[in-house]
Formats: sequence, C-alpha cells, structure tokens
Amino acid sequence: MGKSEGVNVPSWYEVALLALAAWRIFQLVSEDDILDRPRTWVLLKLPGKWDEFVECPYCAGFWITAAWWGAWQIWPYGTLIAASLFAIHALMIGAYKALAPE
Repeated sequence: MGKSEGVNVPSWYEVALLALAAWRIFQLVSEDDILDRPRTWVLLKLPGKWDEFVECPYCAGFWITAAWWGAWQIWPYGTLIAASLFAIHALMIGAYKALAPE
C-alpha cells in the first residue's frame, strides 16, 4: 500500500476488488430484479429524475465507487474483506453469463 501525502493509494489487487465490489453494488441497486419493488417505491417518493441517476453507471456508479474508496481510506482491511464477498459474487455472475447455455 503506497502513501502520497497522507492519502492511501490502493495496489492493483485492491483496486480490482474495490472495482468489482462497486460494480456488483451498482448492479444490485440499479438493475437486479430482487430490488425492483423497493427501488420503485423509493423512486416514487423522490422528486425529479432520480430514476435516471440510480440507473446511470456514470452517476450512481461514481458515488458507489467513492463510497467504497472512502471506506477503504478509513478501514482498509475490513473494507477489503467486505469487497471480497461482492467481488467473488461479481466474478461468479460473469462466469455464469459466459458459461451458461442460452
């Protein structure tokens, strides 16, 4: 883990775990069927174009990524443990999509 003026810089391995975890959380929040009802309920309660924000990988994806990075800055070890679970799940989904018969 490198240091640059008091800010931790993740290694490539840590970046990979954090990125996969952020992607999985984005998919869960924005697209997974299991959250359709709660997502619809929340979006009906919020004014404006929040539905576009929640489904946008550039918008919501950035803030989800920022949350993972911030958590890693505060508690690297614990964050990587949590990120590992989501990263493994993301890889399992990728393997299923690549290998499952259509």
